[in-house]
Amino acid sequence: MLQTAYARTIYEALAKRLSYEKEFLQAVLEVFLSIEPVLAEDPEIEQNGILERLVEPDRQIQFRVAWLNDAERVEIHRGYRIEFNSAIGPYKGGLRFHPSVNPSILKFLGFEQVFKNSLTGLWLGGAKGGSNFDPHGRSAGEVMRFCQAFMTELYHYIGQNRDVPAGDIGVGAREIGYMFGQYKRLANEFTGVLTGKGPDFGGSLGRTEATGYGLCYYVEEVLHRLRGDSFAGKTITVSGSGNVAIFAVEKASELGGKVVTMSDSSGFIHDPNGIDLDAIKTIKLQRRGRIIEYLDTHPQAEFVAGQRPWGVPCDIALPCATQNELDEDDARTLISNGLMLIAEGANMPATTEAVHIMREAKVIFGPGKAANAGGVAVSGLEMTQDSQRLPWTFTEVDERLQLIMKQIVERSLASAERYGLDSCLIDGANIAAFTRVYGAMIAQGVF
Repeated sequence: MLQTAYARTIYEALAKRLSYEKEFLQAVLEVFLSIEPVLAEDPEIEQNGILERLVEPDRQIQFRVAWLNDAERVEIHRGYRIEFNSAIGPYKGGLRFHPSVNPSILKFLGFEQVFKNSLTGLWLGGAKGGSNFDPHGRSAGEVMRFCQAFMTELYHYIGQNRDVPAGDIGVGAREIGYMFGQYKRLANEFTGVLTGKGPDFGGSLGRTEATGYGLCYYVEEVLHRLRGDSFAGKTITVSGSGNVAIFAVEKASELGGKVVTMSDSSGFIHDPNGIDLDAIKTIKLQRRGRIIEYLDTHPQAEFVAGQRPWGVPCDIALPCATQNELDEDDARTLISNGLMLIAEGANMPATTEAVHIMREAKVIFGPGKAANAGGVAVSGLEMTQDSQRLPWTFTEVDERLQLIMKQIVERSLASAERYGLDSCLIDGANIAAFTRVYGAMIAQGVF
């Protein structure tokens, strides 16, 4: 538990007041535990009330989204935008459309986003938003009408120099396109107010691949620095089958690894010969189908219903689905099966207990705020291209992404070493990100 009186006092008060916001409290505790050496060293942090200000969002916006479905019946959903911290740049963070969306989840995501964006080295603050609307199973017309209604409310609060949303679970290029079109109509301006747009109207090449590719660039750099090793010859388990998982599988395979699992909410597939990614892209990106359909053309594969893939032996695990999908039992199973490295492709996919077990076992652990920062990194690069009105090639974007991910590893390891924390990537990432944010907060005075 927390040893520093200042951090302990702030966290205990927060936990008492927001006991029902479990995900948010989990994210805050992880950061507070990591930054205790910094708190002990710099009294200005407490003097300036940095922790109190960090855990309280700048503003929380909630609104009603009313729209007409295909049956011409009115449906009502809740929309949110939580603008957490803008000390180092305009608010930046995704929009999530999923039935599970609630303030606690969005607060944890927004809080994480502050530190993730800081690690990239770009000038980006942290925010998150979304709705409890589920686009799955809806017609294209319904998705369009919902996105237009959602943006009709959200556009009051965003702008290219104020708050720049992006996509997340349930919000892909289609949804971003609909929302951007509505913003353009309402504001009567063409600006880079959303990232993840189509390349023909202000989007960046490489954005779709960015989080998955960035995850693998991060892992490759960690393996090189800590083990003198690489993906080559490694067996890899991946959860999820959205953009992050798909392009993590693609890049890990290009780098010489063999990915043997993917999953969706119905269960996971295990292909000991290695996942056929072309088949997955057809099922998931073209047909929006279920992962079990993979067995129709790959009878050697196995489908396990209602479970996650962490019982399959592997060298590297890449959880890319959702928060808290990997628990302490999964962690013990992975370790007993020879796991050497795990890197979070999703936001906080491992529970607190699972992280503790892996740290105790000396498994190399790449936290999500570092490992999956590739998406927001390329979103930041998209903002730059929008400001310049000058598109870059895929190669230019990919080279910049590789550099950013390598720098994240370098910053994390340097911060861990600075405070005598060996090569702990979790503590190093939290310290590196926090140091940049709190320095900017102090420099700008009380706000």
